[in-house]
Amino acid sequence: MPIGRNTRGWLAAAFAPGFSDRIRRELAAAAGPEVDWSSRLTATADRLHANPRLRAGHPTGVPDLGKAFEQGGADPRVGASLAWLDNAQHHLLSLDDPAYPCLLREIDDAPALLYVRGRLDLLQQPSLAMVGSRNPSALGAQTAEAFARAFSGVGLTVVSGLALGIDAAAHRGALEGAGSTVAVVGTGLDIVYPASNRDLAQRIAAGGTLVSEFPLGMAARADHFPRRNRILSGLALGCLVVEANLRSGSLITARLAVEQGREVFAVPGSIHSPLARGCHRLIRDGAKLTECAADVIEELGWGRTPLPTRQPVLPDPDASLDGDARSLIAVITHDPISADTLCTMLGWTPQRVNATLVELELGGRIAPAGHGVYQRLAAPGFEFASPG
Repeated sequence: MPIGRNTRGWLAAAFAPGFSDRIRRELAAAAGPEVDWSSRLTATADRLHANPRLRAGHPTGVPDLGKAFEQGGADPRVGASLAWLDNAQHHLLSLDDPAYPCLLREIDDAPALLYVRGRLDLLQQPSLAMVGSRNPSALGAQTAEAFARAFSGVGLTVVSGLALGIDAAAHRGALEGAGSTVAVVGTGLDIVYPASNRDLAQRIAAGGTLVSEFPLGMAARADHFPRRNRILSGLALGCLVVEANLRSGSLITARLAVEQGREVFAVPGSIHSPLARGCHRLIRDGAKLTECAADVIEELGWGRTPLPTRQPVLPDPDASLDGDARSLIAVITHDPISADTLCTMLGWTPQRVNATLVELELGGRIAPAGHGVYQRLAAPGFEFASPG
């Protein structure tokens, strides 16, 4: 990005010792982008000293803003950041920047600075947050990817956190549509966490957007992810949860979405699945039960391309199966079932059951769910776009 007249100043504020997030937000509020930094610092100091509520956020006393700002400007990370910004796809957005995401600016604790890699336009587009388990079932990951593909197909940008599991599935699905995807991460943008998502991060950088409030070089820490979640929900019109247990961080994101006045949606699951319990709790607490992408799109009042009123009629996927595969798929449901139970139900030997399970797994019809159990996947071509 071109280095603007305020870029160095904001980087100095980012690395100034003793500068809290509140001080940085006050710097943005104290004056418009054309006001020099000396005036900003003076106005902010006056506001901090005059307001007991603002002073309360600095129990050790309000720092000398001018001195701290000067020290921040001498920090070697300023030069490294400027070098990173010497790339047309790298950006630094401050709260007083017109390109700063409008919805995010509305939340109480909006980050004063955002590091951005990729498409700036996506940060102003209508978007939906998607979150869920890092260890989803195969059906849960398939559901998330299909939902995200449907959302992106009608122009909604899908926002998620680049985590394993549901996040990664949502990003993959969204990259296939016009809406694309935004990944909000808990590290500096020069670091990919988890490292196994490096290829996915590169795809997002090429066709979507990566966002972080953390400076370059900042590694992942446990406390970064709750902070990241407020940005994730704050960017979006609503938040959809796909598979989450009762201790899932996804419930934190959903709670933040409620506090920010966003809509919350949850996909129900089997009463026997721990991965459904978080979603069921959200639904009991008022989240909207979601069976298809149209449920979300209609609730948000969004849709550049009308969805079909009914799921298109597809050929019976089981018709192509024969022999043992057809017999076995008929008794496997979307709830996990063990190979031993299948032996008992069908009266087959373990060898016969296991051989047929392998055939169905290779054909993409079932997936292992751990501990010797299997789960049926959605039929090929089913996109969860609208009610069946």
